[in-house]
Amino acid sequence: MTANEFSRFIGMDGIFCGWQKCKTLCTYYSGFKNLVESIINVSEVYKKISQHRDENSAIQAIAVMQQAEVLEITSQIAIEGSKISIQNKIPMADSLIIASARSIGAKIWTQDYNFKGLDNVMFFKK
Repeated sequence: MTANEFSRFIGMDGIFCGWQKCKTLCTYYSGFKNLVESIINVSEVYKKISQHRDENSAIQAIAVMQQAEVLEITSQIAIEGSKISIQNKIPMADSLIIASARSIGAKIWTQDYNFKGLDNVMFFKK
């Protein structure tokens, strides 16, 4: 596996939410030039850190995430996300992340079992 295989990927939420495999993920990109985040990831990280730490920590994490490119949800991504949710029987937030990644040809890095086995997903066991 080389860095070129992962020229663009979604997955910063793992860094802030305690992945044990984050060091592996971080070796595959230089700074934030290849990292893309769905706005859904931003929301999930904010929520999780606010719940387990405090709002100030969540704001700091979001500020770091926003150094990467953040993809907004367009109407087309929303429609594709709905199709993905129906086809794969997964939550809408996850399907919107998948649709966002597919819209730019990005890979998704995750430990979320809802993504396991889907195209363009690098799944890391917890």
